[in-house]
Parts: sequence; structure tokens; C-alpha cells
Amino acid sequence: MGGKPIFEEDGMELSERWALAEAVEAAVREVGAELAARRPVEPAPARTAEEAMARFAELDGPAADGLRTRLGALRPQAGWAPEEWDGTVPTEGEWWVCDATDGAVQYLLGLPHWAVTATLVRDGAAVLAVVHAPELDGGRTYRAVLDGGARLDGRPIAPLERELAAAVAATSQPPLVAADPVALRRAGESLSAMAGAVPAVRNLGPTALQVAQVGSGHLALFWQYGTDAGNLLPGALIAREAGAAVTDAAGAAWTAGSDSVLVAAPGLHADAVGVLRAVR
Repeated sequence: MGGKPIFEEDGMELSERWALAEAVEAAVREVGAELAARRPVEPAPARTAEEAMARFAELDGPAADGLRTRLGALRPQAGWAPEEWDGTVPTEGEWWVCDATDGAVQYLLGLPHWAVTATLVRDGAAVLAVVHAPELDGGRTYRAVLDGGARLDGRPIAPLERELAAAVAATSQPPLVAADPVALRRAGESLSAMAGAVPAVRNLGPTALQVAQVGSGHLALFWQYGTDAGNLLPGALIAREAGAAVTDAAGAAWTAGSDSVLVAAPGLHADAVGVLRAVR
């Protein structure tokens, strides 16, 4: 599994790529609707991490199975990458990298800041991505294909240029950041540095959604330390196709194996890199 070619190598025209993206969006929307219907109105009464994980598995397991069935029918030659907590993805072949409930913490707390993500990855790089937030503003859906641009609810998007003094920045942490003392230290130092340079720093839920929101101008920039490819790949493709700069924290090209990420409008990116230079 996971060894077939993609897009130009398959002879797919841009219109065919978008048709596939639209079909993926339809599948993601169906799964999102099912999850939204089952989401608890009140916070889940889980007192321990084990209880929370068990409750989440009850809801996420069937949703993930449904997503796998739907996407497997659309692209049966693509493999299905397991959801790895260490943030890695396969580096060879074609794979679906998906998260049926991205933002599990918010979902279990009865909050709307969660999403369903589906990304088609070829040789470790995203070539198609859909990020759907069923309950955010009545439902918002980002999608992008490699070399084809990015859209939000069907309309083309682009980042908005702002000065740092007018920028709302967002950040998050990979699931296992506590096990990475270097990433954990950098996260703290960068938060202090960025908080002194912008009027507001927020964590608005799913990483993929926040990165995509840079592409549509809803956020000015997003940064993070630690390896987190599964969560970053969908949003990074959407943001890049929208016109945002997507690099690591030092300004070098971002890949799925990078240990940091910085996404910003092109005119803001250099200033953001300058802020993060304070991080050792």
C-alpha cells in the first residue's frame, strides 16, 4: 500500500484534482455532521486522563472508521497512515493522513473549536488537504490542492498583511511536547518573546485549523516548536497555497520532519523570524 503516483504522474488535470478535493470534502463533512450530532453539550465528566481517553475513543473510533471507509473508496491505492502521537508520517508512497476529531480536548468539553482533517500525502509532502470545522461559525471548510490554490467555503483565500503591532498570533504544542525538553523550553521562551511583540497571542484549538486561518487572514501568524507533521501538514498546504510563507522558526523551508514551524503573511514573516531569534 502507499506506493502509487499522484497527480501529474497519474495524468490528473487541475480540474480533476479539485474534483477529488471536493469529494474528500463531502466525505469529511459527513463524518463531521455525525460527530457534531454526538458531541456532548456539557463537558464530559472525566476526572482522569484515562477516563477522558476512554470517552474519546468511544466517539472518535467510529468516526475514524467512517472516514477511512469513505476515503478508501475515493483513492483505494493510497495507504492509511496510523495516527501517531510522535507526529511522524510515512516518507515514501501515497498515504491518507487524517484526524477524525482534531481538537479532542475542546470536543469533550462541549466547545465548538474542533475539526475533521483529511490530507493526501505523497512521499512525506501534502498534495491535497481538507480541514472542516463543523460547529465553528455555522461550519467552515478549508481545502487546497498542490499548485492549485486554497479555498474557504468555496472562495479563494489569501493572507492579510499586517504589522506585528497589529498582529494576532497563535501557537500550540504537539501532543508529546512534555517528553521533548528542548521543544518545551523553546515553547516557553518563544511565548514570552512573541507576547512582547504582538497585541495578543492565542491558542484557538486544532493546530491544522489555526494554520489554515493564517492563509485566510483570520490570524496573522502561527508558530510552534516540536515535531508535529500529522497536525501541521493539512494547514501548511492550505496556508502555502493561499500565499502565506511556511518555514521553520529560523526561516528555513518547512518539511514534515522539521522541529518547528512558522506560518505568516509574506510581509510579516521576516519580522516574526526576528522575534523568534530570541529563542535559544
